[in-house]
Amino acid sequence: MTVSKVLRGTGAISDETKTRVFEAADQLGYVPNRLAGSLSTRKSMLVAVLIPSIADTIYAEIISSLHGLLDQASLSIFIAESRMDPQIEERQVQELLSLRPAFLIRSGGIDSTKRTQALLKRFKVPHIQIWDGDDPQGQVNVGPSHIEAGKLAAAHFLGLGLNRVAYVGAETQLDICASRRMESFMADMNAAGVEVSVITEPHLPRQAESGEILTRQLLEGGLSVEGIFYLNDAMAIGGLRTLLNAGYRVPEDVRVMGFNGTSREQTINTRLTTISTDGRRLGEAVAKAILESDNGELAEFRQLCPLTLDLGNTT
Repeated sequence: MTVSKVLRGTGAISDETKTRVFEAADQLGYVPNRLAGSLSTRKSMLVAVLIPSIADTIYAEIISSLHGLLDQASLSIFIAESRMDPQIEERQVQELLSLRPAFLIRSGGIDSTKRTQALLKRFKVPHIQIWDGDDPQGQVNVGPSHIEAGKLAAAHFLGLGLNRVAYVGAETQLDICASRRMESFMADMNAAGVEVSVITEPHLPRQAESGEILTRQLLEGGLSVEGIFYLNDAMAIGGLRTLLNAGYRVPEDVRVMGFNGTSREQTINTRLTTISTDGRRLGEAVAKAILESDNGELAEFRQLCPLTLDLGNTT
C-alpha cells in the first residue's frame, strides 16, 4: 500500500521512504500502467490529438507549442492522423476514445461522419476543435477564419491591379477549410470582374512537390497569369521553384502568395508573400484552456486566430 501511494503521489509518506521506493522501481524497470490507473481513478493524464497530418508544418508548430506547456503539467499527448478522410477520422476517434483521454483535440475542416459525431456526444470527453474558426464545434474552438483569409488574399491581388490570376491547390474536396479559402478568394475576385483559373488535383499531397507539378501544368496549359494564390506555403514554395526554373521573374512577371506563414524559416533569398497564422500561439491558447479547466471540465471558449499579410519579395 505504501508503494502504491508513493507511485500515485498520494498520502503522507516520508521523503526517505519515497526515495527508497523510487530507487527500487528504477532498479526493477517498473513502468506504471497509466491507462489502468485512469480507469480506476477516473482521472486520465492523456490528451488525444487528431490532426490531418503531422507532416503539415502548421500542425507540427501547434503540437510542439501544445506539448511544451502540457508536459509541464505531466499531461502526455497521443497523436493520430486522419489524412482528412472521414472514414479514417471515424476509426481514429473510436480508438482515441477507447483510451479514455482527459481531453480530445480535433482538427476541424473535415466532413465528419454521423457516427463520429455520435461518438463525440456519447463519450462526453472534453472536446477542443482547432483550425476551423468558421464552423466552431466543441467546448473550446481556436482557429482562423478561412473565409477571411480568402478575402485578404483577394484584396491584396486586387490592390496590385492584377487581372489574370490562378488558384493552385490539392485535396480541396476533402479539406473544407481550404475550400472555404478558395471559394472566398474566387468570389471576391469574380465580384471585381477578375476571372480565376483553378488548378487542383484531388490525389496529390499538399506539399512542395505538388506545387511544382501543378504549376508546371498551369504553364504547359498556356495560361498567362499575373498572380498565383497557393493552398499553402509548401505548395507555393514548389510553385515558385518551377516558375524560376522556367525563366519567370518573381514578382516582376508573376506574383506568388501562400498561406499559413510556415515558409518564414525555410526561405533565405526569396521571401514568400503569405497569409500568416501563428501555430505556436494557437497551441498556447489550447493549452491554456486545458490547464485552466476545472477538474477536467472545460469552460466554453471561442477564439478567432488573427491573420497577418506578410509581404515578402514575391509580392
